[in-house]
Amino acid sequence: MPKITAQQLRKRNQESAANATIKPRMIGSPYDKSQRKAKGTASGSNGTSESSRHFGPMFNKDLGQHILINPLISQGIVDKANLKQTDTVVEVGPGTGNLTVKILEQAKKVIACEADARLAAELTKRVQGGPFQHKLEILQGDVMKRDLPYFDVCISNTPYQISSPLTFKLIFHRPLFRCAVLMFQREFAMRLVARPGDSLYGRLSVNCQLYAKVTHVMKVGKNNFKPPPNVESSVVKIEPLNPPPPIDFEEWDGLIRIAFSRKHKTLAANFKPTATMQLLEDNYKTYCASNDIMIEDSFSMKTKVLGVLEQTGYSESRSSKMDIDDFLKLLSAFHDAGIHFC
Repeated sequence: MPKITAQQLRKRNQESAANATIKPRMIGSPYDKSQRKAKGTASGSNGTSESSRHFGPMFNKDLGQHILINPLISQGIVDKANLKQTDTVVEVGPGTGNLTVKILEQAKKVIACEADARLAAELTKRVQGGPFQHKLEILQGDVMKRDLPYFDVCISNTPYQISSPLTFKLIFHRPLFRCAVLMFQREFAMRLVARPGDSLYGRLSVNCQLYAKVTHVMKVGKNNFKPPPNVESSVVKIEPLNPPPPIDFEEWDGLIRIAFSRKHKTLAANFKPTATMQLLEDNYKTYCASNDIMIEDSFSMKTKVLGVLEQTGYSESRSSKMDIDDFLKLLSAFHDAGIHFC
């Protein structure tokens, strides 16, 4: 074999480069079929054929896009909703429609709320020309920035960053719906269903359970999603109380905020901070002015508040052990004394 010098090799490379045709690299839609084919051909070197690969849309983790890919879990979620043929179902975050198609089989109508225009298009394409096309309506945009239409049931593989806002949007939705079956991050779901004495029992638990019956349905492992999230998930079922309790939520939440500011401390300790007493005193003075009530010169807000706690027997109680009835009694006693929280 003849020897090739470095100078000859460089010359050959320069001639090859001069004769080569340079093709620009096209960057287009993730749905571009030509690109899918090219990628499939390239993957043939590792033994994977184009026909055995699925190239779907790129998922945006910033939007909480983790698509549920286990059909058994999808069916289990739909089954727990106990759908009727007359039901209108709102689905939040349908993604590519794995849950949607199962809901369409059992409901009269599905209103799918999808923030990502690409996934909305994917879902439209999935049902287009099929028997359920007329039953599907897609609302593209942020579900938290729109009023929800009338519905009987809500089903959602919920984007985790809107878990709390969506929960309370549903709880305060009127007219009342029958139930909601929602996928949440495991810890958030456990906080929703927590009971007095549980480590995760807190303000979220109490506020949600005031207006609804909340039950844990199933645990869902991270490998049931594409792409897999960093945490485990759970499904809960929320059934609004009908009629809802006649409670001013801002007043209620004001009390609960103070009670759970340090949930393992006594209520007396939680009410003693200066900022808390000042807030309650300002509210009390406003109440007295509105009702033509004279305030004595020797008035002490601290004495009045601690007196209510003593009279109700909750002075040494801890919010982590108190149930909703306890908080309702306490709120009523404060109102009877003219003490308000907002």
